[in-house]
Amino acid sequence: MPSLSLFQISIIIDDYDKALAFYRDVMGFTLLEDTKISDDKRWIVLKPGESGAQIILAKASGEVQKTAIGNQFGGRVGLFLKTDDFDATYQKLASGNVKFNEPPRNEKYGKVVVFEDIYGNKWDLIEPK
Repeated sequence: MPSLSLFQISIIIDDYDKALAFYRDVMGFTLLEDTKISDDKRWIVLKPGESGAQIILAKASGEVQKTAIGNQFGGRVGLFLKTDDFDATYQKLASGNVKFNEPPRNEKYGKVVVFEDIYGNKWDLIEPK
């Protein structure tokens, strides 16, 4: 069987520049590509860290996609951001006015907190044990 890995995921957004200001400037993700495809469409790829999947910012087109903005996972945590320094990452996000849904907590698997991106998608910030 061939080797497989999760390469890219998309996050449905409403505005490219607004999304870039959050994911690049507040979250600290690296911008890998920003290519204009048409007057209304860009191919924007971000990388959260050294390893793991890249994120494509996909601007919603049509009503069905627009209704998915901020609710891509039906209200559940659907994105998991791993860090090797929970406290520093938490402080960086807090200084960018990221909305946390709870205080940080220690679990059997590590330190974790649930937060929301600018659209309301829920993320876990995790420092595994």
